[in-house]
Amino acid sequence: MLVPAGVLAAVVAAFGYVARVDPNDPGHYPVCPLLRLTGVYCPGCGGLRSAHAFAHGDLGAALTDNALAVLGYGAFAVLWVVWMIRAARGRPFALVLRPAQMWVVGALALVFTVVRNSPFGGWLHP
Repeated sequence: MLVPAGVLAAVVAAFGYVARVDPNDPGHYPVCPLLRLTGVYCPGCGGLRSAHAFAHGDLGAALTDNALAVLGYGAFAVLWVVWMIRAARGRPFALVLRPAQMWVVGALALVFTVVRNSPFGGWLHP
């Protein structure tokens, strides 16, 4: 039970920091190197702004900044709850993705990246 609680504490601390230190103010966080060098938004671009908006309860802004990150927050919450329940019951928890599942996750990130950088995907720009 200590490990899931420790992971949650670390995530809450990270979200707390991002909630207090606004990523919209320049100079606090590094710039995405891919965006700086190529002008292309990577799948993580806007993730800190999304976390900041999410921590302040602004789901609309969080989705606008990085919809894939918001999906990740939800996936983390579900997996953490499952992990905690299994730990409370004394059962081990291991997240093992099969190769096909990893390909699906990678393909989702790739499609998200291509769409957000295409002319019709401007609504996904952070």
